[in-house]
Amino acid sequence: MSNGRRYVLSHPLVNARLSQLRQTNTNSKDFREGIHDISLILGIEASRDLEEETFEGQTPVGPFTGTTIKPKVGLTPILRAGLGMTDALLSLFPTAAVYHLGLYREKVSLQPVEYYSKLPPVPPIDTCFILDPLVATGGTACAALAMIIDWGVPISKIKLLAVLGSEEGLNHVHAEYPELEIWVAAVDPTLTLDGLISPGLGDTGDRLFNTIRM
Repeated sequence: MSNGRRYVLSHPLVNARLSQLRQTNTNSKDFREGIHDISLILGIEASRDLEEETFEGQTPVGPFTGTTIKPKVGLTPILRAGLGMTDALLSLFPTAAVYHLGLYREKVSLQPVEYYSKLPPVPPIDTCFILDPLVATGGTACAALAMIIDWGVPISKIKLLAVLGSEEGLNHVHAEYPELEIWVAAVDPTLTLDGLISPGLGDTGDRLFNTIRM
């Protein structure tokens, strides 16, 4: 389902997997696998318009004209939860470069704080997929986008992939970057006063890496 340049997956398999992720009693192993599976579908859908180039090959039966993906793809997971999406995208783009961005949201102001970035001086990629499982307020995604654009990748060559977003957060990102292509598995209507998506998934990083504090 498309809303401008925001694309929301509408698929029974995605809905069922996401429902499993929402459950409090879903363990870390199943949570990681669910994030991986949804990320894989997001990656397939978001890469529909990648440019192809042709080559001539030979099957055991006869010649054929094949295709390869032309642009050099880079993956930018936002630490640490974005790591949960990375392997799925690498299975689609095994030669993709991976550039980690360390951003966290300050608990009182809810503003993003950068703590890690090792982007090379000049981007050696043509297309960048930013990986962020949750877009809550949208502040972290906007901070990552600013970093990638400042690095030299045009907004037309950036795609934001998220497992879940809040309506408010996605609207925030769209307002800041109206030309950005956003792919999200589902959208929740509510954002709490603490900046949490409701009903949401909880803390995705903690659930991915089994670091939930009891």
